[in-house]
Amino acid sequence: MRGGNPIRPSEITPEAVWQSRRQWLRQVATGSLALGLPWGARADEAAPEGPPLAGRPNPALSVDEPPNAWSDITTYNNFYEFGTGKADPSLNAGRMRLEPWQVRIDGALRRPVTLDMDALLRLAPLEERVYRLRCVEAWSMVIPWTGYSLSHLIKYVEPTADARYVVFTTDLQAEAMPGVRDGILDWPYTEGLRMDEAMHPLTLLTFGVYGRRLPAQNGAPLRVVVPWKYGFKSAKSLVHIRLQAEAPVSSWMRAAPREYGFYANVNPDVPHPRWSQATERRIGQSLFAPRIPTLPFNGYAEQVAGLYQGMDLRRNF
Repeated sequence: MRGGNPIRPSEITPEAVWQSRRQWLRQVATGSLALGLPWGARADEAAPEGPPLAGRPNPALSVDEPPNAWSDITTYNNFYEFGTGKADPSLNAGRMRLEPWQVRIDGALRRPVTLDMDALLRLAPLEERVYRLRCVEAWSMVIPWTGYSLSHLIKYVEPTADARYVVFTTDLQAEAMPGVRDGILDWPYTEGLRMDEAMHPLTLLTFGVYGRRLPAQNGAPLRVVVPWKYGFKSAKSLVHIRLQAEAPVSSWMRAAPREYGFYANVNPDVPHPRWSQATERRIGQSLFAPRIPTLPFNGYAEQVAGLYQGMDLRRNF
């Protein structure tokens, strides 16, 4: 929602009925997840779909909030390669080819490599983490991801002293991605992190959601998730990861530098040029639910604020 405009009917999604993370952890303890029951799902709700992808729960790196419903997470998305409407990715992403899939990792490192999905999945133990996601458009979700810290992959390729930044590139399948014909961005989509941000334990190389492989509209077959930054920093459907000395100019920085900076840390005190960032709308809540105050660093300040000590976070937005 922008400014004080009312919520559009097209944005209303069903009330989230997934149980809280406390119950999820109790289910883990009692073995209900091992029996294949959906995470907190009721019989009248759509259950997660797709190939299972098991991971070990990591409560220390998870938030204590009820996750959004599967239907919220998989039908309300930003993935402009498939269109600018929130439903467009779920309608169009099924055209995308996901097999075979390889990711090239190169640049300022001693071990350049191209890895397929099997190799990437074997690189480190998978974990289940419940993260907040805050979008620059002032809406949010709580999402149970499956993956491992990106630092495992970075250590594997042995970065050199010149590796100060990590650049992510999304696959470009023009024939399957109707949104690229609109010319909104300079494709393929690119994003980047500073090396210390990429190495932070919270930065997740992500393969699944709700205990299933990622659906195409959510960035299949793998993406990065950086929970203290606005959602556009979490690049999807990765095919190239490059380590380099110079700061990258990402897709949104190139398209609208006054609106989208390199850091994109969630900051309620720095408004977007066209709307406030002080509050957010939680997708899946009632039409009449109050907006939620936005937390600095999306609620992860205790873990990540030290990365930006001494920086002017208004100038470095």
